[in-house]
Parts: sequence; C-alpha cells; structure tokens
Amino acid sequence: MDRIRIIGGSPLVGRIPISGAKNAALPLMIASLLTSETLILDNTPRLADVALLKRILGNHGVEVTVEGKRAGQDEFLGETVRLTAADIVDTTAPYDLVSRMRASFWVIGPLLARVGECKVSLPGGCAIGTRPVDFFLTGLQALGVELEIDSGYVIARAPGGLKGGRVVFPKVSVGATHTILMAATLARGETVIENAAREPEVVDLAECLIKMGAKIEGAGTSTITVTGVERLHGARHSVLPDRIETGTYAIAVAMAGGDVTLDGARYDLLDSAFDVLLEAGAEITRLNDGVRVVRNGHGIGPVRVTTEPYPGFPTDLQAQLMALTTRAKGSSSITETIFENRFMHVQELARLGARIHLDGDTATIEGVERLKGAPVMATDLRASVSLVIAGLVADGETTVNRVYHLDRGFERLEDKLSRCGAEIERVSG
Repeated sequence: MDRIRIIGGSPLVGRIPISGAKNAALPLMIASLLTSETLILDNTPRLADVALLKRILGNHGVEVTVEGKRAGQDEFLGETVRLTAADIVDTTAPYDLVSRMRASFWVIGPLLARVGECKVSLPGGCAIGTRPVDFFLTGLQALGVELEIDSGYVIARAPGGLKGGRVVFPKVSVGATHTILMAATLARGETVIENAAREPEVVDLAECLIKMGAKIEGAGTSTITVTGVERLHGARHSVLPDRIETGTYAIAVAMAGGDVTLDGARYDLLDSAFDVLLEAGAEITRLNDGVRVVRNGHGIGPVRVTTEPYPGFPTDLQAQLMALTTRAKGSSSITETIFENRFMHVQELARLGARIHLDGDTATIEGVERLKGAPVMATDLRASVSLVIAGLVADGETTVNRVYHLDRGFERLEDKLSRCGAEIERVSG
C-alpha cells in the first residue's frame, strides 16, 4: 500500500496548477444520464473517485471516452471526457459500487427523470458521519415519486413521469440539491427548491444543465426555480477550478512559508477561507488567472472559526486549517457544524506533537513551537491532507499511511508540492 514520505522544513516557492473540482465533476458526469446526446466535460480531474464514477455510469449504459493529450499540453491539464447515454441499459445502482462512493447515489434523480424508475442502493455509513439520504427521498416524493425501501435498496418509480413541486430542505444539503435539480429539469411544470445549497459546484451544475437546454433560475441563492422541459441535448462544459484544492495549497504555503502562485484558482470561490488565512498572517493577492499566497518571516496568528454552508468557512478545509493552527502563536478554536465525527485527524496530529483539546463539536488548539515527524494514519480524504500539511514543517520524517484517501480528491499532490521545493515523495509497497 502506498504512503507519502515527507522531510519537513522546506518553504514552498513556485507555481501550482489547480485542477478541476471533484465536487463539480461528479454531478456533471451524472448529468449525462439526462440526455441521449453527448456531454463533453473539459478540465475533468484525474482522480480515483472520477475513475470509479466512469465505471458506475458505464454500468447504466453510458459510453465514456477520454480524449488523449496533445503534444505540448501541460501535464497537469485536466482530461476531456465525453459521456453518451444513448440508451439506459440498467437502472440498478448496486451496493458494491454505491458503498464505495456516496455521490453515486445521486444517479437516482436523472434515472427517474429519464426512464421513470430505478433501484439504487442506500449508501450506508461514512467515516465522517451518517449523512442520511432522507432529504433526497422527501424531495423526490415532492416530485411525485413512489418510494419503497427493500433489503437496503431504494426502489423508486414515477410511472407518469416526474411532476414539478415545492421542495423545502430542512437543512442545507449539497447532494440533495444536486439530485433534485437534475431531476426537476425533465419534470412537468415548475419546481421550486427552497433552502437550496449555494455552493459554486451547484452553480456549475446549473450552468451546464442550462447549456443542455434546461430552464433554471436562482442557482447560487437559497431558492432555485426549475421549469421542466421535454428533453435535454448534448453540450460542452469546463469543470470549474477546485476551491478545496486551492484552499489546501494556500494553507500549505501559510504553514511552510514561501511564495506560491496557484494557477487557475478563483479567489471569489473562497472568500471566507482567504479571510481566515489573512488573519493568520498570510498575504493573498488576487491575480487575473490565479491567486498568489505568501508568508515570509511572519509567525502564524491564532484564529477562531466555525464551519458553515457556503459562503461560510468550508468543512472540507477544517482539517487543513487545524494543521495550520498547531503552529500558531496562541490559542485557536475550530467548531465543526456540518459533519459529526470529523475530528478523527486530531489523534494523528497529536502524534506529531500538536496540543488539541476536544469538547463536543469544538476543538481548541494551543500552538506549539515545533512539531516532530512520526508515522501517521489517514482516516479520510481531508484528514489525510492535513497530515501532509503538518509534515511539511515537522522536524525529521513524517510518513502518511493509507494515502488512497488522498487519491480520491487530490491529483498528484506530491508532484505539485515537490516542484515547489517540498521534500515529499510517494513510496510504493
């Protein structure tokens, strides 16, 4: 099993290209089920989750092809993926696939919209919390779907087709917003989604669906209105840059020190996180096609942060920020309000010398003068990269095990960091 080996102490200087957003690419790929024509997605990241979703969609009959690289093309430029769902050959999403990636449950919306029935496995538990699908199911029922739960599967039918309706989420859910948004594009009449997620990835999906012929208003606000159309057509769309990858590398520079330009990053997608990093002592500059992050000579200042749905501080950067605050000059606090069980990285950071006290959903971090390298174990995607960030400044060698978590959401992380001066490598076996 691969692991990441890091020798801490090197500042980061150079350029890091930001890949397409995983959290946008997955629903965009699933949207291909809504049309018999070809959907072309540029800037698709090369990630384990993307590869798995290609297999899942292939199981439903989607023909997936990837355009080859052209001579002189940047090695970090995303893939161009062509998805054609001319015929839906199987409306069952089996447990062995859905259990490996929760986002694959979202196929329930497009399958119902396109063919009026499906059988989709419940995704089961999750390392960072239960993340129930109740919101998905009540939302689909508001569109006229008949549901039955049997042997761990959701059996869903819309014999007369989906009908527009009013969907009110009791709590903001990105996945449920994606699912109902896709389903509503082919429903008869108007659908109003209230308390919708406002994340940029939701907006990116809506923009792609509009290119495919959907009628959508309000994406990016808490109320989205969808007027159903009879059919959607093919389109070409470029996946937006990954704001979580952007924030992760920005935090890495703030931790290790240095001067790095994040090519292709969009400042406007990450205002709240950049505000926190500015408070911590980093210098951040908005560029025409990227973001520059600098921290030279200044110590890291303590911060107080609460994770919130967009546009608040993202839960997907909580672990990375905690790594940064372990070296702050003073006491920091981070309150996690989105997912339970998302502090599993705390014990691993403690192995490096971090001083962190947990009280319910709040972690208090007392900054220390130095961290010391040690073997650590990744527990989930964001936790794993927080350990890499801590290892960048830890004395001696840090080895991060179970890095398959990293490969789900970060494209060639060790290559991007090493070309900016980090002493980091992937060790196989």
